[in-house]
Amino acid sequence: MEHAKTCQRPISLKRRLAATYLVAGLVTAGLAGCAAGPDFQRPTAPDVARYTATPVADRTASAPTQFGETQRLVEGLPIETQWWQSLGSSALDGLINEAFHVSPTLASISANLRQAQELLAAQAGSTQYPQVDVALGSQRQQMSPSSQGLSGDARQFSLYNASVGVHYNLDLAGGNRRALEALAARADYRRFELNAARLALAGNMATAAITRARLAAQLEATTAILRVQDEQLRLAHERVRIGQASPDEALSLQAQAEQTRAELPALRKQLQQTEHLLAVLAGRAPGTGGIPAFTLADFTLPVEMPLVVPSELVRRRPDIQASEALLHAANADYGVAVAKLYPQINLSANLGSQALTTGALFGGGSAVWGLVAQLTQPLFNPGLPAEKRAALAAFDAAAANYQSVVLESLRNVADTLRAVESDAQTLTALAAADMAAQASLQSVERQYRLGAASYLQLLIAQQQAQSIRINMIAAQAQRLVDSVALYQALGGGVS
Repeated sequence: MEHAKTCQRPISLKRRLAATYLVAGLVTAGLAGCAAGPDFQRPTAPDVARYTATPVADRTASAPTQFGETQRLVEGLPIETQWWQSLGSSALDGLINEAFHVSPTLASISANLRQAQELLAAQAGSTQYPQVDVALGSQRQQMSPSSQGLSGDARQFSLYNASVGVHYNLDLAGGNRRALEALAARADYRRFELNAARLALAGNMATAAITRARLAAQLEATTAILRVQDEQLRLAHERVRIGQASPDEALSLQAQAEQTRAELPALRKQLQQTEHLLAVLAGRAPGTGGIPAFTLADFTLPVEMPLVVPSELVRRRPDIQASEALLHAANADYGVAVAKLYPQINLSANLGSQALTTGALFGGGSAVWGLVAQLTQPLFNPGLPAEKRAALAAFDAAAANYQSVVLESLRNVADTLRAVESDAQTLTALAAADMAAQASLQSVERQYRLGAASYLQLLIAQQQAQSIRINMIAAQAQRLVDSVALYQALGGGVS
């Protein structure tokens, strides 16, 4: 449907512009439609009361050693935004805060978020409001009277024009609004993606710092074992020399010592690689240095740990929120596909002036105006139903992906809760073994001072104590890592 009308009457440009803006305002305020497709409904929270098939104890086992405190799982305990501060390391706090400002990973995701927000603003500006354009033009023409059956010479003249045009798409089916809804949901996705990246960065840095402390302690204990084994080998060679031991005994001890010696480069490699990882996570080049030499003494074990119910978990974990945002976007995209099946109405208005000279253009020129309304209804376009079905399939895929993310999140929390529980029990058993080994070592040391035990027996007791110590170090560090993992699994603090 088209309607156009042209009128020639000198009027002022100011009045013409005022009339144009009035039309634009009436179009924007008075014309509205309903949005196609179903409105988005948030997925219901999982109908489960706990994460594991059997209840998890609200208190862990304790052990009389470093990081052997009882941890309490407190439901409803608020999670601090900077939850890593519960580990008690000011050096780690400073490193994480630095990383939040300079991390290229966060900078990239932040830029993606800004891009999504600006795309939303651009789409809103181009669809929610009329588009107003100003045009100025000039053309040189020649008119020959003979072409119209008249006599006379050909005439040449210049024609100048100035006009203001207003264009608006009357969103009857709501396709534009659904498109804006989809862009807004994708901007939300980028925002939740940034929150997830911050949570992952903090968790990875805390875990790497604890790993660095563990490796340093294990390297020290392994070096102590090697010193004891080298001393045992020296004594064996001396006994072989004086005929009190066979060469086979010395060879066996040498094999043990060399095996231990081979563990040192591997530990140093892991230690250095962990330091390199910390540097990169902090936004530094590995060769610049400056990474704190974390030790286990720098940390404290959080004695009260938060616990949220599954229905709350899906409203706070950023990966679940991001998946929900993608589901929302897919629902809106389906609405866009449905809207294409309905009529589209485009409105436009033009108001301008034409004159033979530039001086007369804005004064006494001829007014030219036009109003056009165009209705378009698809009659035969097999591609549009296919687009609708494709959008519906994309929504189904997003819904299935959301369910998968929720299930994986529940599994993540369940695994972490079991780790917190079982690793505390492991440390309790190793602490008992360590106490027995230390008591045995003290007994042998007393006997050695009294001459009732040989130097070799003392070395063997020292080696046994250091071997158990290495396992103790790993168990102690694991309790710290479990605490970090639980904070991450619960979604961290909501900023």
